[in-house]
Amino acid sequence: MNLKTVFRPTRKHAAVLGAVAGVATLTLTASTPANAAKPEHRASQTKPTVVLVHGAFADASSWNGVIKRLERAGYPVVAPANPLRGLASDSDYIHSFLKSVNGPVVLVGHSYGGSVISEAAAGDPDVKALVYIAAFAPEKGETAGEITDKFPGSTLGSTLNAVPFTLPGGGTGTDLYIKADKFHDQFAADVPESVTDLMAATQRPVAASVFDEEATKAAWKTIPSWDLVTTEDKNITLDAQRFMAQRAHAHTVEIKASHAVTVSRPGAVTRLIEQAAQATVR
Repeated sequence: MNLKTVFRPTRKHAAVLGAVAGVATLTLTASTPANAAKPEHRASQTKPTVVLVHGAFADASSWNGVIKRLERAGYPVVAPANPLRGLASDSDYIHSFLKSVNGPVVLVGHSYGGSVISEAAAGDPDVKALVYIAAFAPEKGETAGEITDKFPGSTLGSTLNAVPFTLPGGGTGTDLYIKADKFHDQFAADVPESVTDLMAATQRPVAASVFDEEATKAAWKTIPSWDLVTTEDKNITLDAQRFMAQRAHAHTVEIKASHAVTVSRPGAVTRLIEQAAQATVR
């Protein structure tokens, strides 16, 4: 294509265009000092994605206060639903979900969610840190039930309501709920009752079998870990939490809070997650 034949200005057009070009040149010259430095193109620091895994008797909304704070700090955050059907299947689900996340990950688990992240993170090079929030961190071959029995004092058992359900392949399983009138004192004593009434009504049940299912992996052995230990916890005793945190050589913070620390103290939870992110992802 011959550009001269496509755009062939008349003398009048040429004069107008010349005047416009002159004005543009003067404007650029006036607005840009001769000694101005060239703009610097810096590569933006990419923050890891924080993946939050809830535990039993809760759902992903239990992370809402933490999510708001992390997003305000510039972190991408996702909180997938934990099926709560069995340790192996729950871990496989979260492991598969992690494949959809690009780049480095800080994987966080609350309560039974700690057991899940310990398995789900194994063999995933993108998981740079594990953060346990009032959580189980079992050894390979260990069950949550064994840890609970080893460190007695949990009052959870007496507050539970067992509801049978039909298994997909036949047979009967048992779902566990915390009784509504026991939920506040047992699970979230430092959360207003107006909130815990809603939490009790919307709680996700956990299959009773998860507490007797042996862990097959312990990712905390190879991935740096952080642990928020709740000293007023009635679900997982203080001694049990301390034992697991020390065994994992986790960076540990203790806080006076109930098991529902993600709801009652989201700021403290967020700070620990940020510490893990800053220490492991550069």
